[in-house]
Amino acid sequence: MLQPNQQFCFTHPGGEDIYLFTLQNAKGTEAVITNYGGILTAFRIIQQDGHVNNIVLGFDKVEEYLAPGYLASYPFFGAAIGRYGNRIKDGRFSIDGKAYMVHRNLPPDHLHGGREGFDKKVWQCTDLSSQSLTLQYRSPDGEEGYPGNLDVTLRFELNDDNELSHEYTAVTDQPTPVNLTHHSYFNLNNGKGTIGDQSAKIKAAEILEQDANLSVTGNLLPVANTPYDFRELKRLDTDWEPGTGYDQSFVIDPSAQQPAAEAYSDKSGIGLQVFTTEPIVHLYTGGGIPPLAGSEGNTYGPFSGFCLETQVHPNAVNIPDFPNTVLRPGETYRQKTTYRLIVHGKR
Repeated sequence: MLQPNQQFCFTHPGGEDIYLFTLQNAKGTEAVITNYGGILTAFRIIQQDGHVNNIVLGFDKVEEYLAPGYLASYPFFGAAIGRYGNRIKDGRFSIDGKAYMVHRNLPPDHLHGGREGFDKKVWQCTDLSSQSLTLQYRSPDGEEGYPGNLDVTLRFELNDDNELSHEYTAVTDQPTPVNLTHHSYFNLNNGKGTIGDQSAKIKAAEILEQDANLSVTGNLLPVANTPYDFRELKRLDTDWEPGTGYDQSFVIDPSAQQPAAEAYSDKSGIGLQVFTTEPIVHLYTGGGIPPLAGSEGNTYGPFSGFCLETQVHPNAVNIPDFPNTVLRPGETYRQKTTYRLIVHGKR
C-alpha cells in the first residue's frame, strides 16, 4: 500500500517500479525524490513574499529523466553519483598490486561511475516517513569494471530547520574505490534565468590542479589573486571566463568553521549553506547544460544552475598523497552533507 507521500510513476524497462517521495517539514518546505537514480527532482521553499521557490533544476515527470534527448547530452540533474564521483584518469587504478579498468564513458577518462552509474539505477525504498527517506542499492561485483559487491544506503532527511541532508553508507566484500556525491544543480531564483548574478563563498585557500581533460593531477594551487578565490562572498560571474564558468575542486580548509560553502540570491532572498563531512567542494556552474524544457515551465541552458558537489579528492585512487578512497571488507564508508536554506528577504 502506498504511503500518503509516495506516488507511483511507472514501471522501469528493467521491471522495477519507480516512485516519487515527497518530504515536507512544518514550514512547508518540500523535497521531492525519486528512487530512479536517487534524484532530487524538486526542493521547494516558501519565500518571505509567500511565493514558492523551487531551487533545483529538474523535470516535472520522472519519465523525462530517461528521455533520449536528455540522455544524449546528459548533465546528471539531481542524481546520486557512484561508485566514484568526478573523474578517474584514463579509467585505470590499482589496488594491492592488481590493475583494474573501469568504463571510460568520457574518453579517455571515467566520469561519475561510468556508462550506467548510480544515477541510472533503480534504488529500493527501505524506510519512509513524512520527513525522511532511505534508499538502498547493491552494486554487483564487476559493475562498470569495479571489484566487489558494494551495498549502499542513501538516507535523505528534511528537518524543521529547513535542512535537507543526504547521508551515504556503504560496505563491500572486496577492496574497491568508493567516492560518492550528489549532483543537484541549484538556482536560487526558482530555476529561472542564469546564475551569474548569484553569489557564492567557499572556505578554501587551495584548488586541485586539473589537466586539459579536467582530471586531477595531484598538485594543489593557491586561490589567492586568482579567479578561484571565493573566501569572501562574490557574484559567480565576477571573475569567471565567459562561456566557460567554473568546473573546479576546492580543498576545504580543515580549520575553517562550517559551513564549507554558501550561496545567496539578491533576487529571491534565499540563502543556501552547505555543511559536509567531506574535504572537497566541487563548484560547477553548468556551462555544459544543454537547451532543455525543465520543471514548472522553465527553460534551461548553459549556466542555468550551479553544483556544490561534496566528496573526497577526485582521482585520489591514483594519487598516493591524497586521502584514501579504497573501501575494504569490514569497513563502513560514510558521507553526510546538509543543505540549510535561509529566507533572508530581498535586498
